[in-house]
Amino acid sequence: MAEKPQPVQVLYCGVCGLPAEYCEFGPDFEQCKPWLAQNSPDLYPDLFQGSAGNDADKVSDQLKSTSISSDAGSSKAKEEEVKRLPGGKIKKKEKPEVIIEKMTRNKRKCITTVKGLELFGVKLSDASKKLGKKFATGASVVKGPTEKEQIDVQGDISYDIVEFITEIYPVVPESAIFFIEDGKKVSAG
Repeated sequence: MAEKPQPVQVLYCGVCGLPAEYCEFGPDFEQCKPWLAQNSPDLYPDLFQGSAGNDADKVSDQLKSTSISSDAGSSKAKEEEVKRLPGGKIKKKEKPEVIIEKMTRNKRKCITTVKGLELFGVKLSDASKKLGKKFATGASVVKGPTEKEQIDVQGDISYDIVEFITEIYPVVPESAIFFIEDGKKVSAG
């Protein structure tokens, strides 16, 4: 017969109470280091070989924090603008633009969707009320597929709506309004 497997002996940290190999993920790894150096130095050999690696880390952190330009304030503003995605990709800041899209439902019924008005500081609830009164249709604020709020207006008012938006909200330039026709983005201006 096969022998019964013996239970594994786990060494628990005397500081944080986690298994010693998981101390680095615990809340106070810096406090665990002396205990680990004394009780199980073989688990983290890189940690206890010397401080040469730590000095290199400190120097690289210092280089990252310093800037070459004389105006340190502008470099911080640039860092806030650029967001980094996982993998080091840079996320570009969205340009404020209004996108108008016409969708058909039930063959003859149309819905005009207005996206991006909130980027210009327009309250969507007020804008939907004004659109509903102006065009004598139902207009509501709904969450779109991208979890951003948009205005749905009943009826095909896509070309009249550009003039209305630029009249009522002078903050929105006509060059920032786009239509989506046949899957392509077309400028309204």
